[in-house]
Amino acid sequence: MTTHKIGFYFDSSERLRTLARRASQLASLQDIFMKVAPQALTQACCVKQLRSGTLVLMAGNAAVAAKLKQLAPRLLTTYEKTGFQVTSIRIEVQVTEPASSSDRGRGNKRLSLESIKHLEQLASELEDSPLKQALTNLTEHQRKNDQTA
Repeated sequence: MTTHKIGFYFDSSERLRTLARRASQLASLQDIFMKVAPQALTQACCVKQLRSGTLVLMAGNAAVAAKLKQLAPRLLTTYEKTGFQVTSIRIEVQVTEPASSSDRGRGNKRLSLESIKHLEQLASELEDSPLKQALTNLTEHQRKNDQTA
């Protein structure tokens, strides 16, 4: 089987190209955020999305959200200077619990049957391409592992 760079697969359909553009935009927004915000703050929040000029930031707790609100005017100015159409910033708080030590380092992760079915459906909707073949191989491998477990 020939190996290809990930960009090759993203170019295989319009849906994947759109997804790749959005991911690239979010990565650029996150990079700018990382340069402007203090390091301690960047570890507790991230860029979630940019929709209709509103940049949504996810904060890990209320204290981080309060600091982000203070930083918002500086962020708006920086995003404007870099060419992004950011007209407002909304901050959402999403408290997460740290992963337990038993969840870390587990090998051979298995997909749920529902996930396998969704991937099979996606593969069936794609034109013949290396991505379709990769999804087919993945789902076959997962189903084979489920039968042996």
